[in-house]
Amino acid sequence: MTKGLRWRFITLIAALVVILGGASAFLINEGNFVNNTVHDQLTAQQIFFPAATTEVPGGALDPAKFPDLQQYAGQQVDNGTKAKAYAEGFLGRHLATVAGGKHYAQIDTNSGTAADKATAAAQKATLFQGETLKNMLLNAWGWSMLATYTIYGGYGLLLAALVVFAALVFELFFATSPDEVVVPRPKASGSPISA
Repeated sequence: MTKGLRWRFITLIAALVVILGGASAFLINEGNFVNNTVHDQLTAQQIFFPAATTEVPGGALDPAKFPDLQQYAGQQVDNGTKAKAYAEGFLGRHLATVAGGKHYAQIDTNSGTAADKATAAAQKATLFQGETLKNMLLNAWGWSMLATYTIYGGYGLLLAALVVFAALVFELFFATSPDEVVVPRPKASGSPISA
């Protein structure tokens, strides 16, 4: 390897360190930004899991009915994991009991008696609000997961940048300095080639 080729190689390694390091910093920063935004938006909504001892009809975290949510009892929904638990574990179970498990679009508010229509309209309103909140919380969880994987990717790129940086340091300070490579010419044979 010639000196010129070696320095071109070192320049490429240095550029790769800068590119990997910059991409790593960007991914980690953006992942933290998204997680902080999710946290701030969820905190502003003031959604709390009921306490395990609260006796609220349809709202208490009864250990028999909500064993998976006991770890969140009384806590505020302030991150993606809690948002998913509240959406699926708490809201989802409560919405399943409204209108016999029907979804918002399945409720008929146009047939039956006036009392039936009023009941159906109330169920439809409850399902609309509950399913909307549930979907918003699941959206927050999805963004939180994406941000977490972005941060992991950033740390992976940081590790790659450190490995490439170590190769650069080795090449600069520990590798032997190349000399000009002289390629020997083949020796001509003693007899000329005759045609």
